[in-house]
Amino acid sequence: MARLDAAPVCVITLTYVAPVEEVDKLLKPHVASLEQGFAEGVLVLAGRQVPRVGGILICRGRKAEVEAYAASDPFVAGGVATASVVEMAASMASEGLAADLK
Repeated sequence: MARLDAAPVCVITLTYVAPVEEVDKLLKPHVASLEQGFAEGVLVLAGRQVPRVGGILICRGRKAEVEAYAASDPFVAGGVATASVVEMAASMASEGLAADLK
């Protein structure tokens, strides 16, 4: 366990508002956007909800900047998902995750 100095972290919840068949049409650009987010150091973790009704993204940063990032996601911009963002001040993490949040 590692202590953090209130690192700004946000959780994005993507919720599908269209049939999965419509969501799948935007899957390639969505995955490309995720890959870019990881390359830029914005994203820490990403995955589908179970059952498949949306996704969860864990990001570095404050709420306003992460909301802008979420709005640019192809699922959101394409109208097949909505995004909600919750900011937290991370104070503890596993050693491996802590290194990614500093």
